[in-house]
Amino acid sequence: MVTGFTCKMRAAFGVCAAAVLFPFAAFADDDDKRSAKALQDNSFLIEEAYNQEPGVVQHILGLRRQGRDWDLMFTQEWPVFSQKHQFSYSIPWARLRSDGQRASGIGDVMFNYRYQLFEETMSGPAVAPRFSLIVPSGDETRGLGDGSRGFQFNLPVSKIVSDRVTLHGNAGFTHLFNVEGLKTDSYHFGGSAIYAANRELNFMFEVVHEWNESVDTGAIVRERSLTVSPGLRYAFNLDAGQLVLGAGAPIVFTEGQRTSYGAILYLSFEHAFLRKK
Repeated sequence: MVTGFTCKMRAAFGVCAAAVLFPFAAFADDDDKRSAKALQDNSFLIEEAYNQEPGVVQHILGLRRQGRDWDLMFTQEWPVFSQKHQFSYSIPWARLRSDGQRASGIGDVMFNYRYQLFEETMSGPAVAPRFSLIVPSGDETRGLGDGSRGFQFNLPVSKIVSDRVTLHGNAGFTHLFNVEGLKTDSYHFGGSAIYAANRELNFMFEVVHEWNESVDTGAIVRERSLTVSPGLRYAFNLDAGQLVLGAGAPIVFTEGQRTSYGAILYLSFEHAFLRKK
């Protein structure tokens, strides 16, 4: 029997597949004056395949409310010698109030390395695989972490397909070594479409499909969810750097649960830390 949740998943798969596959067949002019080129690497849920340029650092702060829970994430991205290599770290903080929880604090920190495998060309997409180490810094007894070391792999693919439109695709997995004595594997697949109204204002549509494993009283629990999030972002190009403000409205469909509505606020500042020669 085809359920409503299955229909949503099929629709999401179509959007994600288009985001991943269409860039390989698309043609985009390599002119830097394209509206889509002016504002990049500032998505909320989907990772874009553009590493930081040499001598430029990006500070990112994202706030999300989903149901009664609040999640705050600070990320800093640094180029390592060139645009080929990028190091970053992500520090989460959460305020949990759902399902009878009452906890606030730091979550599990991630240290990330991303390699610019391919830069975007007229006929080819940008590809930048990322590998992350997960540190069990959150208190798992209060629901703030998983209490296990682990790693995550993600494969972002990005392509400007017209003067105003960019498509992004992601696929990856997360492995945790020891959650209450058990190993867990979770998977994600997603995509997005970005429309540049002009060089400062972008409209966004992001979709993420997740298969998550967790541990409850010594047993593996599997959960499937779909997140759909329309949003927008606006860039202020200042003398000191680029300031980006954004907002999104994530809607989460989880099998066997009520639909959850949320909100995202986003702030990014990107600036040079080395003088240009």
